[in-house]
Amino acid sequence: MALALEIISPEKMLVARSVDMVVIPGTEGDLGILPGHARLLTGLRGGLVDIYENNAVTDRYFVTGGFAEVTEERCSVLADSITRQADLDAGTAAALLTQAEADFAAVDVNDHDAYLEVSDRLISAQAMVDSVKAPPAGKINV
Repeated sequence: MALALEIISPEKMLVARSVDMVVIPGTEGDLGILPGHARLLTGLRGGLVDIYENNAVTDRYFVTGGFAEVTEERCSVLADSITRQADLDAGTAAALLTQAEADFAAVDVNDHDAYLEVSDRLISAQAMVDSVKAPPAGKINV
């Protein structure tokens, strides 16, 4: 049995195919989604979405956030923004992290909304830096 996977950005549908498994960066930790998974709706943090086929990671995408809806047969990832891991740029990631760290250091911790927004950007920027260093798809077998 396969899992129907959809990955959707604000601009377009990027992926619509059957896969063996997908691992998504949930707000509470990474989630491995297999066919028959319990229904779930979760927020996403910045991180990699790994697509598994034939016991190997075939595609990796970086998401900055969003949410995912999981049913027994389907996983729909609705990302705030999404980039193929291979298209990530180390210089851009480092610059985003430097800016996010500066913004985090300057934020008023009593401004709850501003603090959450800056915290999310910092987590996403650090995840992007880590994703640039992660092995590319096709180099990971399970």
